[in-house]
Amino acid sequence: MKEGQTKMAQSALFIIFGGTGDLAYRKLYPSLFRLYEKGYLKDDFAVIGTARRPWTDEHYHEVVMNAIADDGHESDRTNSELAHKFASHFYYQSHNVNDTEHYVALRNLADKLDAKYNLKGNRIYYLAMAPRFFGTIAGHLKSEKLITDHGYNRLIIEKPFGRDLQTAKDLNDAISAAFSEEQIYRIDHYLGKEAIQSIAALRFGNEVIGSLWNKAHIDNIQITLAESLGVEERAGYYETAGALRDMVQNHILQIVSLLTMEEPKAYTASELRDRKVEALRNIKIYSPEEALQNFVRGQYGEDADHEQLDYRHEEGTDENSQIETFVAGKLETESPSLAGVPIYVRTGKRLAQKSTQISIVFKDLKQNIFANSESDTKLAQNVLTLFIEPDQGYRFDINVKSGEQSYGVMPIHLDYHKSAAKKAKVPEAYEKLIHDALDGNRTNFAHWHEVAQAWRIVDVVRKTWDKQDADFPNYVSGTMGPEAAEELLRRDHRTWVYNPKR
Repeated sequence: MKEGQTKMAQSALFIIFGGTGDLAYRKLYPSLFRLYEKGYLKDDFAVIGTARRPWTDEHYHEVVMNAIADDGHESDRTNSELAHKFASHFYYQSHNVNDTEHYVALRNLADKLDAKYNLKGNRIYYLAMAPRFFGTIAGHLKSEKLITDHGYNRLIIEKPFGRDLQTAKDLNDAISAAFSEEQIYRIDHYLGKEAIQSIAALRFGNEVIGSLWNKAHIDNIQITLAESLGVEERAGYYETAGALRDMVQNHILQIVSLLTMEEPKAYTASELRDRKVEALRNIKIYSPEEALQNFVRGQYGEDADHEQLDYRHEEGTDENSQIETFVAGKLETESPSLAGVPIYVRTGKRLAQKSTQISIVFKDLKQNIFANSESDTKLAQNVLTLFIEPDQGYRFDINVKSGEQSYGVMPIHLDYHKSAAKKAKVPEAYEKLIHDALDGNRTNFAHWHEVAQAWRIVDVVRKTWDKQDADFPNYVSGTMGPEAAEELLRRDHRTWVYNPKR
C-alpha cells in the first residue's frame, strides 16, 4: 500500500501507558471513539490501559464512556449501545513501569487479546506519561518480549522530548535501543491540525502563490501563537519548561520548517522529512550575543484592572520565578529561495486574544505610479494571512481603487473562513494523528533529526538567558507582550501585522 493511503477497519492492540491520565481522558479515548464511529476501527481492535491505580475493567469502561460523553459534539455521541460496545474492547491492568513482573503480566494479556480479536501481532504503544519513563518502558517492552516478531510495532511518544539537545539525545538513545526510527512516532499535535497540514497545499498547489514564495517577493514572515489564558493548572510544569521549550522548540519551529522548506519531489513522509530537516538546518544558530539581540522574553503581570494574578502569584510558581511566559524572536534562514527573509515569531500566555496565525508580508512595489496622483496615495503592503485557530481560513490584503472622484487607492481583504459546519467535519488533531499511526503514515510526525536541530537552535537562547536575571514581570496581562517585542520589529522598520486591542 502506498505511503499515506487510507485503510479501513484496521486491526491493532493499543497499549496506553498512563491510561488514567488527563491526556488519555481528554484526547485519546474520544479520538479512538471517533475512529470507531467512522469505521476505521471495528471489531478487530483492543486497548489495554495501564497505570498505578487499581482499577477494574468495569470501572475502566465507565471512565472511557464518561470521556466520550464529556467530549461529545453531537447529540448522539453518547449513544449508550455504541459507547458500551466500544468500551467493551478496553482492558485495564495496574502497572508499575519499573517492575519487570508487571511487563510479563502485560505480555500475557496482550497475547490473549491478540488471539481473541485477531490482531495479527499489530501493536501501538502510546506513552502518555512523563518523558523520564520513556526509556524504561521501551527497554522493558523489548526485554520482556512485548514487541512482536510479526505484524507491526509502533511507539507513540509525547513532548516534551528532553530539556535540551543532550537530554533529548540521551532519551532518544534509550528509546532507539528498543525501537527503530521508523517505528517511533513523535507527536506534535500542531502537525495534526488541518490548517498546518494545508500549508503545503497552499505553497505547492497554487502556481500564483508558489511563484511568489521567495526572497524576491516576500519581505518578512510572522508567526503568532497567542493564548489569552494564564498557566492555569500547568504552573508546576511551566516552572520547569517556560515558553521557549514549551512552544518555540517544537510547535513554532515545525511551522517554520513548513514555511521555509524547498519544494519536495512528492508529498511523502520521507520527502517531507528531508525537506523539513534541511529547512531547520538552514536556520542560523546564533552566538550568545546574537541571541540577546534577536530574542526577547517576558512574564505576565496583573491585568490593568488588577483582577488577574501575575505569574509569580499563580499557585505552584516561585515568587521570584525567572521563567518566561512570553517569547518573541527573529530567525534568519539560509534557505536558497528565502535567504535574507526575516522570520518573526512570538508566543505567550495571558495575551490580548487567543489566536494562532501566520502572516506572509510581501515587499513594497518598486514603483508606485499612484504616488503622483491627486491623493498622493501610499500603497499598503500585500499580506497573506493564514488563520490556524480558533478561526480557520485565509485573508489576502490587496489594493484597489477607492471609488472616489480622484484616483485614490485603498486596501481591501479577500477573506475565506471555514464555516462552523465545515470545521465540525475536520478531524481533531489527535484523531488525525492516531489514524496516521494506524496507517503507518509518518508524514505528520517529527523525525529525530528535526527534534535535534530544533534544540540546537533554541539551546543557545536558553543558555544565554539562564546566565542573566530578567526584570519580571514586564508586560500587563491582556496586552500583546512586552514593549521589547514591538522594538524587535521596529528597529527593522517593521510592525506586527496581528495587533489586537482588548
